[in-house]
Parts: sequence; structure tokens; C-alpha cells
Amino acid sequence: MQNITPEQRQYAVEQFLYQVSDACDSQDWDRYLGYFTEDAEFHVPQWRSEHEYTQNPKREMSLIYYASRSGLEDRVFRIRTGKSAACTPMPRTLHLIDNVRCQAGETDQLAVSVNWVTHYYRFGESRHFFGRANYRLCWQGEQLKIAGKHVLLLNDKIDSVLDFYHL
Repeated sequence: MQNITPEQRQYAVEQFLYQVSDACDSQDWDRYLGYFTEDAEFHVPQWRSEHEYTQNPKREMSLIYYASRSGLEDRVFRIRTGKSAACTPMPRTLHLIDNVRCQAGETDQLAVSVNWVTHYYRFGESRHFFGRANYRLCWQGEQLKIAGKHVLLLNDKIDSVLDFYHL
């Protein structure tokens, strides 16, 4: 899908990210997982200091790290089967994405950066997480897929639970 204008590419990326957010907010896990490639890496680094975060998920601490989509599939399995006490009950979420920046690379992949806020409601309380995310997106036929998601959580004081559906 390379024969599109930068404006068309920007629009396609924004619509794709909105669809991913909607799948997560709707807890439509099959659709959500379908947006990731099999080898998609999902990484949320830990802060080393106030302005420096860890870089290498294989050698340093991370808040969340899945080397491939199978890590997300495992989390979804635990949610569906009730084997994750931390997810019972599931929170209601609302993902907001802003300031989408898209750059085409030399390969078929796109480098996309966004700012985000996720509001969630659980146990009678409303809370939120916010930060920045960098995506590696690729075209598979006419469909965009997430080949990598790197999330920088800016408010990392976690009172109870942080999971993939918060990000």
C-alpha cells in the first residue's frame, strides 16, 4: 500500500489507531489481537530516574514486556477464563489518542508516535493513565498491523493494576 499520498497515509494510520482503541474499549479481544502481527513486540519500560527510562527489555526491568503477540494472547486467555484476579471485574476504559505523527520508513513499515490518555472506571472510582507511544506499523495486504508498540507511561505511580488494556 505504498501508492498513497502522505495525507492518505496519515488518515489511514489515525483511523487504524482509533479502531484498535475501540476494540480494546469494547473488550473485543479477538478483533484487538487481530491488529497485531504474530511477532509484534509490546513494551512498557520502567523509569530508571525522573527523566530516564530503561531501554533494553531483555536486560533491564520493564512494567510490561511481551516479545510477541503470544504474550497478549496469554493475558486475554486469563481475562476470559477468570484466571486473572487483577482483572475481575474488568474496568471500563476510554482510550484517547492525539498528536499522531507518521513517518514512512525505507521498508514497508511506518514509524508512528502518539500522545494518549486512557480513562478507566473500576470499583466506583475513575482514574487515568497517560503517556506517549511509538508504533511500528506494517501493511499486510490492504490492512495495517502493529509490528511493535513501545509505551512510555508518564504517570507511573500505579495504585492497583496496570495491564495492556490501560495503554
